[in-house]
Amino acid sequence: MNQKSEAALDTWINREALAETMIPLIGRLYRENNVVTSIHGRSLINQSVVGILKAHRFARQIDEVELPLEETFPVLQALTELELGAGSVDLARLLAKFKAEGAGRDLKDFLREELSGIVGKRGEDARKSTDVVLYGFGRIGRLLARIMIGHSGGGHGLRLRAVVVRKGSENDLVKRASLLRRDSVHGPFEGTISVDEEANTILANGTLIQFIYSNDPASVDYTQYGIEDAIVVDNTGKWRDEAGLSQHLQCPGVSRVVLTAPGKGGLKNIVHGVNHQDISADDKIVSAASCTTNAITPVLKALNDKYGIVHGHVETVHSYTNDQNLIDNFHKGSRRGRSAALNMVLTETGAAKAVAKALPELEGKLTGNAIRVPTPDVSMAILNLNLEQDATRDELNSYLRAVSLDSDLHKQIDYIASPEVVSTDFVGSRRAGIVDGLATIANGKNAVLYVWYDNEFGYSCQVIRVLEEMAGVHPQQFPVVAKEAVAGTIG
Repeated sequence: MNQKSEAALDTWINREALAETMIPLIGRLYRENNVVTSIHGRSLINQSVVGILKAHRFARQIDEVELPLEETFPVLQALTELELGAGSVDLARLLAKFKAEGAGRDLKDFLREELSGIVGKRGEDARKSTDVVLYGFGRIGRLLARIMIGHSGGGHGLRLRAVVVRKGSENDLVKRASLLRRDSVHGPFEGTISVDEEANTILANGTLIQFIYSNDPASVDYTQYGIEDAIVVDNTGKWRDEAGLSQHLQCPGVSRVVLTAPGKGGLKNIVHGVNHQDISADDKIVSAASCTTNAITPVLKALNDKYGIVHGHVETVHSYTNDQNLIDNFHKGSRRGRSAALNMVLTETGAAKAVAKALPELEGKLTGNAIRVPTPDVSMAILNLNLEQDATRDELNSYLRAVSLDSDLHKQIDYIASPEVVSTDFVGSRRAGIVDGLATIANGKNAVLYVWYDNEFGYSCQVIRVLEEMAGVHPQQFPVVAKEAVAGTIG
């Protein structure tokens, strides 16, 4: 082996060793202090050595350079010495702020000041535990379950208590557990799952989930399972208006309902990051809108705030869904009866009009259409916009990249500028939408932007954020984005 090869291997081995050293620190912060660590929004909890290395490498898509473990490790080490209370800490953003504003201060002193709200509160968590019931256990229901199980931590925040389904067979529970354990798109469940058919429960990584069989949303007494003041997440899509969803509120133990589909009538359609502040204590039922509405609304808000939008068209290239036929057969909807696995299927989308429910200033300014394509997950929205102000491609990309890093939309908008990415690269993305900077087109007041989104997992993360907002259990975020910085970025 030549000297150059030996040096490359030694560098990799040293980085692996450093990542291995980080794992117990990340775990201790999570389990003893209720602190979730991440890099540009990508959680480090329960990550492997390679997972941690990849998170650091991905930072080059954001900051144009790979994030050195040699720089994040001292930050992580210092955090473990501060006896922190509960919070969510982004190591990359915290390190960037230290470099920009540290002004020669000692790292630990900087962190003590930056995280002063939770320093010395070892594991304290002001959030109360909120019971959650999943009504339905399909694609979104199972992903919501995975996320909540992964966020269970010390038992604060959202607690998945029960799942309500119609019984499909005698070995229904075993089949449900298998679907939670194995997923053709999102891979295997990270952890262990055991089934108690006699008690109708599934135990997943310490979270005991009661399965309840019912065909009637108004007939379940949740209190007999010890469930109180719960939020029911209706992910069946069967009821979308207040009258239908109010059936859940008739059940003892239920206080609120979240719909994982666009709501009809006067229901509030919430896109977290855009209008989540509209949720009030009086709201008993809210909608988390659709995956496409969640993907495009934050980007549209950012652009409208900075450049103004006169009008635009949204074309959605969407993965097929369970509503379509696998092979040609009768379907009540137009074109959806044709084989989803073999065809591009032109269909309608209400996402463009639904944007106005979360962002009223765009009322009447958008049109939309959709093409279903033969992929199982990850979709793309093409935003063809007429702006009030001129903008170049570089200006638009620079602005949206900054928004993805330093604004109050950083959990909704991601940015990437790679010439090789394709749809499967975004499976598992926790952001609502990812702007593909290399595809951006701008000519004066005309702009075309391409936004990728994991229409299953990314959307599920948005639903969780709505749940946390509704329950009042959203963890404190660090570093805090200064209001003046936000105003400067978003315009």
